[in-house]
Amino acid sequence: MSNKVPFSFTVVIGLMLFALFFGAGNLIFPAMLGQSAGESLWTANAGFLVTGVGLPLLGVLAFGFSGKEDLQALASRIHPTFALVFTTILYLSIGPFFAIPRTGGVSFEVGVKPYLPESMASVGLIIFTLLFFALTCLISLNPEKIIDIVGKILTPIKLLFIGILVIVAIVNPLGSFQAPVGPYITQPFFKGFQEGYLTMDTLASFVFGIMIIQAIKQKGASTKKQMMAVCLKAAGIAAVILIVLYTSFSFLGASSVERIGYADNGGTVLAQVSAIYFGEYGAILLGLMITVACLTTSVGLITSCSTYFHKLFPSISYKKFAVILSAFSMVVANVGLTQLIAISVPVMTVIYPVAIVLIFLTFLHPLFKGSRLVYQGTILFTLIVSIFDGLEQAGLSISFVHRFFESFLPFYTLGLGWILPAIVGGLVGYFVSLIAGGQKQLAEN
Repeated sequence: MSNKVPFSFTVVIGLMLFALFFGAGNLIFPAMLGQSAGESLWTANAGFLVTGVGLPLLGVLAFGFSGKEDLQALASRIHPTFALVFTTILYLSIGPFFAIPRTGGVSFEVGVKPYLPESMASVGLIIFTLLFFALTCLISLNPEKIIDIVGKILTPIKLLFIGILVIVAIVNPLGSFQAPVGPYITQPFFKGFQEGYLTMDTLASFVFGIMIIQAIKQKGASTKKQMMAVCLKAAGIAAVILIVLYTSFSFLGASSVERIGYADNGGTVLAQVSAIYFGEYGAILLGLMITVACLTTSVGLITSCSTYFHKLFPSISYKKFAVILSAFSMVVANVGLTQLIAISVPVMTVIYPVAIVLIFLTFLHPLFKGSRLVYQGTILFTLIVSIFDGLEQAGLSISFVHRFFESFLPFYTLGLGWILPAIVGGLVGYFVSLIAGGQKQLAEN
């Protein structure tokens, strides 16, 4: 018999989920979107919310719905080898290669670098990232306490700092919205949709979803219905906070152009706006806000990645992986924030569509009776397009393929050319499974 999960615990889980998602990219990308979108802010912001809030929370719910214990088990519905490769690439992407180093890089770029002499920037980055990832590692070494540390301590501090800046920016905007620039002139919604990729939150949802489901189970939820109910409420709490903050930071960015001009990145926007509002105290406020926001995400990712790689290589303990990944992330963070973002874009372009498709297949699983061929057809057709999209982003475009896709695939120029092939691949897999008499269906999966 399952125990009733207290609503107070659901609130803590919701706050923890928000804190884990709201890290480095979630601060800088909405502000930059607002600057570029200008008068098209609300349309662009709506697109950003789809990939920045809707899909990540669907990813968390998908885990509860699937009943699987981790991402590799879920992806095994396609093929065990694919599951191993995809899961490893995803953990490396949201882990030591991109997302974890970015938390330290953003904290430094926004909270510390603007207040250091140019000659001290490199040394300052080394010292700051050393301290940042040492603290990350220290907290991550006690994963059983992460709910209390993140949900009850760090999240309220984060909300306090962020709330002060947001309220001041809305009550006293710096200026009026300017005309949109670039793709935001003609395609504000779809450009905002693509910007949501850079948060990496849909990928992270596969990781954080495991933590949330396990925490709910430990509290006494034993039935799928009860677990989904708690998960849905917690996701709702996180969604409301994320929507309010993303929209607020987009507004802040859009209203800042008249006063500060167009900045190189969202971090610069936040630093300059904070300095205008709070003067000499802006450095302290913004530095604390950024550091706490990024620290919670960094802790969650180190914990999740260490758990996964320990499972993959049992001979190396969880704590050793936590130390190794923290140290490696510190080294990568010193490459520089701009370079990290540039390198991550092609990778996100390839694997993000696959992650989105896997989420929807999970919810549609009962409709096609878990046919492996449906999973394989959908993922294969999706990858065919997303791989070439990734090459395009990396400057390795194959011109005749690009022209072919541009001519025949709807939404290709919007970065969503994989949608139709995904649907076609699923239908092909479904009809082939019918012809094969259901021999390749995943029983009880």
